Order: sequence, then structure tokens, then C-alpha cells
Amino acid sequence: KAVISLATGLEDPEKVTVAFLVAVGAAESGRPTLMFLTKEAVRLAVEGIGVGTACEGCPPLADLMKRYTAAGGEYYVCPICFNARHLAEDTLVENAALGGTVPLWEWIGDEPATTFSY
Repeated sequence: KAVISLATGLEDPEKVTVAFLVAVGAAESGRPTLMFLTKEAVRLAVEGIGVGTACEGCPPLADLMKRYTAAGGEYYVCPICFNARHLAEDTLVENAALGGTVPLWEWIGDEPATTFSY
């Protein structure tokens, strides 16, 4: 299992791109992969927000998100952060759900998990 914790949103697109590259690599390698989105990163789980290209030579964020979804990657979106920003749950992308620390630990379970934090 792989868990990528992302607290940064589009205010730092290069950090977001790196986190997605790690997540895509894990998911496309066949690992169960979860991105735990907190703080400004919760906006990335809203339909239509994950767009743009961080730098010259960087892949477009929308392409990385499509690859992540196609590989079976999931998102847990911090409900406290999400609600604090007055976002609507019905705007979440298809593979995202509101889920805090308890669901995160339940998803990890008793198996080892590799974690990355951005």
C-alpha cells in the first residue's frame, strides 16, 4: 500500500506535480494507493480544479490525475479542511470521498504502508 499525504494546493504547483508523480507511479505499479488531501490540497478533489502545468517539461496536472484514476488511485479528502472552505461534496471527482484520520487508518489497516508527505 502507498499513502501520499498532500497539504499543498495549486499555490505550489511543482510540489503538487511531484506528489502526483509519486502517486501515479505507485498506482500504476499495482499498489493500492491513497492520496490524503488536507489544507489547500482539498480543492484538487473538486471537479475541474486540477488543471495547469507546473513547469516547462512537467506533465499537465489533468493528465496525471486521469492516469491516477485509471490506475485505481483513491482520494480521501479531509472533511474539516473541505468544509472550512465551503466546498460542495457533490463536486468531488469520482474517486474522492470525504474521509479523515480514522478512515485513513482503517484503509491502511494492519498491513505495512509506504508513506510520502508533501
